Amino acid sequence: MKKLSMLLTALAGVALLAPAAFAQGGEAAAAGSGKGIAAIAVAIGMGVAAFGCGLGQGRIASAACEGMARNPGAAGPIRAAMILGLVFVETLVLFTLAMLALKA
Repeated sequence: MKKLSMLLTALAGVALLAPAAFAQGGEAAAAGSGKGIAAIAVAIGMGVAAFGCGLGQGRIASAACEGMARNPGAAGPIRAAMILGLVFVETLVLFTLAMLALKA
């Protein structure tokens, strides 16, 4: 519950500070052409992707450790499946980074 309240507080802070990012007007806004906003979007998008990756990898490792503790004889195949799952999750984050870099 505490993590949820921290997340909501952070999102509220971003929502309150967002108008300041759009406050520039006139020639200053035309000269920047939105690069600052794109950088903020990339940072938030990568943060969300890394957060989801961390949660997913934690659950994968937890399930694998529990499976190996219940059946030590199957530790080898469980470890192989765990590593494969971790690779897939990390690959999604790297693809997200590449797409965000191409969009910015």
